[in-house]
Amino acid sequence: IFFLFSNPLKFIYFNNMKLCCMFFFFPQTAMDQLHMHFTQAIHNTVFQVVLGYVELCSGNTDTKFQKLQYKDLCTHVTPDSYIPCLADLCKALWEVMLSYYRTMEWHEKHDNEDTTSASEGSNMGTEETNFDRGYIKKKLEHGLTRIWQDVQLKVKTYLLGTDLSIFKYDDFIFVLDIISRLMQVGEEFCGSKSEVLQESIRKQSVNYFKNYHRTRLDELRMFLENETWELCPVKSNFSILQLHEFKFMEQSRSPSVSPSKQPASTSSKTVTLFEQYCSDGNPFEIQANHKDEETEDVLASNGYESDEQEKSAYQEYDSDSDVPEELKRDYVDEQTGDAPVKSISRETLKSRKKSDYSLNKVNAPILTNTTLNVIRLVGKYMQMMNILKPIAFDVIHFMSQLFDYYLYAIYTFFGRNDSLESTGLGLSSSRLRTTLNRIQESLIDMVSGRRPGPKFAAEERKEKVPSPHLSHLVVLTSGDTLYGLAERVVATESLVFLAEQFEFLQPHLDAVMPAVKKPFLQQFYSQTVSTASELRKPIYWIVAGKAIDYEQMLLLMANVKWDVKEIMSQHNIYVDALLKEFEQFNRRLNEVSKRVRIPLPVSNILWEHCIRLANRTIVEGYANVKKCSNEGRALMQLDFQQFLMKLEKLTDIRPIPDKEFVETYIKAYYLTENDMERWIKEHREYSTKQLTNLVNVCLGSHINKKARQKLLAAIDDIDRPKR
Repeated sequence: IFFLFSNPLKFIYFNNMKLCCMFFFFPQTAMDQLHMHFTQAIHNTVFQVVLGYVELCSGNTDTKFQKLQYKDLCTHVTPDSYIPCLADLCKALWEVMLSYYRTMEWHEKHDNEDTTSASEGSNMGTEETNFDRGYIKKKLEHGLTRIWQDVQLKVKTYLLGTDLSIFKYDDFIFVLDIISRLMQVGEEFCGSKSEVLQESIRKQSVNYFKNYHRTRLDELRMFLENETWELCPVKSNFSILQLHEFKFMEQSRSPSVSPSKQPASTSSKTVTLFEQYCSDGNPFEIQANHKDEETEDVLASNGYESDEQEKSAYQEYDSDSDVPEELKRDYVDEQTGDAPVKSISRETLKSRKKSDYSLNKVNAPILTNTTLNVIRLVGKYMQMMNILKPIAFDVIHFMSQLFDYYLYAIYTFFGRNDSLESTGLGLSSSRLRTTLNRIQESLIDMVSGRRPGPKFAAEERKEKVPSPHLSHLVVLTSGDTLYGLAERVVATESLVFLAEQFEFLQPHLDAVMPAVKKPFLQQFYSQTVSTASELRKPIYWIVAGKAIDYEQMLLLMANVKWDVKEIMSQHNIYVDALLKEFEQFNRRLNEVSKRVRIPLPVSNILWEHCIRLANRTIVEGYANVKKCSNEGRALMQLDFQQFLMKLEKLTDIRPIPDKEFVETYIKAYYLTENDMERWIKEHREYSTKQLTNLVNVCLGSHINKKARQKLLAAIDDIDRPKR
C-alpha cells in the first residue's frame, strides 16, 4: 500500500491493480508491464500535445486529425506554432522521464531501508528478496535507455516533420537551444550521446544553414554593390566582443561548455537537471522564459554618441574644422556598459600625427557598415556552431566563403588591373593569385545572365554568387582625390581589419573543428586570411601609377643632351619637375588624410610605389638615350643624386626603394667586355631593351663591333622573366 501511493507513477498502478500485485508476487512480469506503460505514456503524451496544437491552429475540432498517425500529424504543425509545440512536447516528455527517475529513486531508497532492516533481523528469505531487488534494479536501469530511445524517436519525428529553412534565424537558434537542453537531459538520464537527435537536428541544421547562407551571400553582394566606402566611426577601443552576437564567447570562453542558460554554481559538484527540478519546475520553462531577451533585433541600426574625452582632446589639439561631424562621433557599444576610453593626451595625438597621416583623428579601426555586417554574420554563424558542434565544419566552411567574397570584391573593385603584371614587378604574390583564382572558380558565378547551360551546370551554379560591381557613386578617376584614395583606404583596411578578427577567432574555431577537417581550417588561414594585407600592393600601386606624371618626365628626359663634352655642375630640369610632382603628391596625401586616417603601412606603400616607379622611369629614360658620352653618364649620376637628396626631405622611407636599380645601371657603363657579359647574366631585373641600349649606346665607345654582337646575342639567349 505504501508503494502504491508514494510512487510517482501511482496513476499507472492504480489503473492497473494487477500490476501492483505482480510487484509483490511476480516482479519480473511486473517490470515488463511497467515499461510497457511508460512506452504507452510517451506515445499518448506526444500525440495529445501535437494534436492539441494542430487542432487549435486549424480552427476546428475535426476528428480527422485524431485518426492520423503521429508522423503524419507532425507535418500539420504550422510554423507559428512549431516552437511552442516543441517546448510543450519537451516539457511533457520531461515529466515522464522525471516520473521514471523518481521510480528508480524510490526503489533505491526502500531497498536501502529493507537491507538495513534485514541486517538487524532474521535472514530468512533474504536470498530470494535480494534476487528480486537485483532483477528490478537491473531492469529499471535497462529501461532508462529504452525510454530515452522512445523519447528521441518521437522528437526526431517531430523535428523532421517541418521544413525549418523558412524560420527566422533567432527562432531556429531557439529550436537548437531546446534540443541542446533535451540532449543534456538525455546525458544525465542514461548517459546517452543522443545520436538520433544529433543526426536529425544536424540534417535540419545543414538544410537550414545552406538556405540561410545563400540568402546572406546575396545580401552581402547587395551591401557591397551599394557601399560607398565611407568610414563607419567606431571607438578606438572597439572590440567585436562588444557586439551582441559575440556575447556567448564572454559567457563561455570554452567552446565545450553548453550554451544553455544554466544557473551558476559555486560548488565543485555540478547539480544535474533532475536534482534541480526534482520537486518543482521544468528545465524547458526556463528556456521559454529566456526567449524574449535572446531574440532582440541584432540587425537594428547602430546609434552613435560623442565621447567627450576624445572630443575635447581633438579640440585641444586642433580646431577640427576640416573633419566632418559624423567622424567626430564614436560608435556606441551595444549594451556593454563599458567605461569610456581614457582621455588622450595632446602629446599622444602629436606623436600619432608624426607617424601616421592621422591628423585630427585617433587610431580607431577602419571599417565600413558592410564590414560590421559581415562580422555580425560571423557571430551568428558561431552561435549556431557553438550550440550544434556536429555541423561545425559546414558552418566554418560558410564563414570562410563570407571572407572569400569580401576579399574578392575588394580586389575586383580596387585592385584588378591587367596592366599590373606587365610592369614586371610581381605586385601580386603567387599565393594571392592562387587564392583569387580559387575563389573565382569555387564561389563566383561568371555566367550569370547568360544563356543557361546543362542541368548539372545549373545545379553547380546554385552554390555560387555573381561577381559584385562597384557602386557608380564611387569615383576613382579624379586626380584631386588621388584617384579615390580615401575609398581605397577604407575598403582595403577594412579587409585587413576583418582578417584580424578572423585571426582572433582562430583558436575558438580550431577547438570545435573536427580533427579530420582541421587541415581545411589551417589552409584557409595560411592561404586566404593571411593574404588580405597583400592586396595593399596592387590596390595602392594603381594610385601610385597615376599620382605622378611619369610620361611627362620621359618627355623631358628625351630633350636632354647626353653626349656633352664637359662635366656639368647643374642638374637637369626634369629632376625639378619630378620633385614638384612628389611635393604635389604629398599635399594631396595630406588632404585625403583629413577625410580618413591613412595608416603608416599604407603611406609607406604609397611612397614606396611612387619612388619605385620614378626610379624605373629614370632608368627607362636613360635607356632611350641615343648618344651618351662619359661626361653624359656623369651627368646622369649628378641628376640622380640631386633627386635623392631632395626626395629624402619629403619621406622617411629608408632605404630609398630601387636606388640600387638606378645606380647599378649607370655604373654598368664602365664595365669591360668580360665583366659586362657576366653582369648581364646576373641582372635579370632589367628589360631586354634596357640591356640592349646599354650595349649599343654606352659600351659602343670602348668595345668593338664583334664584342658588341656577342653581348647582344647573350641578351637574346637569356630567358628574362619580367619582374
